[in-house]
Amino acid sequence: MEFQRARRPEQVEQRRRAILEAARALLREQPLADISLRELSCRVGLAKSNVLRYFDSREAVFLEVLDEEWGAWLDALDAEPPTGDEAAVATALASSLAGRRTLAELFGHAGVLERNITVERARRLKGRAATHSTRLADLVRALLPVLDEDAARHFADAVVVLAAGLWPRADPTEAVARALRELGSPEPAELFATGLAEALVNQLAGLVARSTRD
Repeated sequence: MEFQRARRPEQVEQRRRAILEAARALLREQPLADISLRELSCRVGLAKSNVLRYFDSREAVFLEVLDEEWGAWLDALDAEPPTGDEAAVATALASSLAGRRTLAELFGHAGVLERNITVERARRLKGRAATHSTRLADLVRALLPVLDEDAARHFADAVVVLAAGLWPRADPTEAVARALRELGSPEPAELFATGLAEALVNQLAGLVARSTRD
């Protein structure tokens, strides 16, 4: 596919969408760490310099994908919110997030990706991240009114931190994956989902318990 230089706003947006969709497609095929700017530009049909006209770095592309995937996850939760007590809510959130591999992987790599973006993009993306966290906090608080605003926000932030920290369980090296198979361990995806569910249940149960004592 050959692209002429975009001049109108709708053409610019078309180029941006093409780049983001190419990035998503590559993430479905291989780990983020293996995707270079060269490979991304080849997939979308642009020179590397042209990709950088729309995003200031490879990392900026994937952080934009993270922003969109995070928003899409929250939209899905708003449409079909979990129900039940704190354990049921936390388990449902963990299961939902574990089923969105692209989002979980990008949470796991966000800290590294943020090292190569401009201040302007950082401001925008951090503002969007704060909006996403507030949406999740509001959702959880609506389901569990015993939580105050600070507790709900703490939990929303913990979801991201725990998912990022546990991501290596879902994405081991081939050597580690082979060793796990030899030991009869569960599949990496199952380890991630189980670990995230347990961590979120403990986190939310603790916050609810503390709230009822206060």
